[in-house]
Amino acid sequence: MTIRVLLVDDDALVRSGLRLMLGAAEDLLVVGEAADGREVPALVAAERPDVVLMDVRMPGLDGLAATERLRQRDPAPEVMMLTTFHADEHVLRALRAGAAGYVLKDTPPAEIVAAVRRVAAGEPVLSAAVTQRLIAQVTGDRRDTRRARRRIDALPERERAVALLLGQGRTNAEIAAELYLSVPTVKTHVSRLLTKLDLNNRTQVALLVHDARLLPDGPR
Repeated sequence: MTIRVLLVDDDALVRSGLRLMLGAAEDLLVVGEAADGREVPALVAAERPDVVLMDVRMPGLDGLAATERLRQRDPAPEVMMLTTFHADEHVLRALRAGAAGYVLKDTPPAEIVAAVRRVAAGEPVLSAAVTQRLIAQVTGDRRDTRRARRRIDALPERERAVALLLGQGRTNAEIAAELYLSVPTVKTHVSRLLTKLDLNNRTQVALLVHDARLLPDGPR
């Protein structure tokens, strides 16, 4: 299956490099380019990409605002932020907006290609440096913690268990093994979770678990 990719970056040289890099993979196809977030909706409608590689800082409409608008579409492509910025506020805003990945531009080419494939498959992807900063920062105040925990606790027992494992970054196969379920059953639980929590990808579920401070090494 060919993964259709849209490149969004105001630097033409970066777009050219990404096109060459991704074009070398037989299963990836770059279907369009944009230099401004304002160009994205029309290109998405015309080219129907599976994944949008989005820069954070651009003139006009930046990548964060563009992602927020794009993920409100139905259906919406997956979004992977590819940027030089790993400031905490950028990471959190991108993930809360529905971005499935946040990868730094100095990531090795092979890892960027692999990240695109993972995002297209619905798996969250974060650079190691971004992950470390995110874990250190995503705690929230007590009010946010109580609100997040109420949402998690309202779930049926099995879906709550799946949510907690998503918060640990587990894959569908790992969740299936942990809970003695089939992978299709896990996928069904994840879909129900997204509907009940009014979220649009598993990364947002993981953030909610972080906010609720329900990870094994965090306070209960």
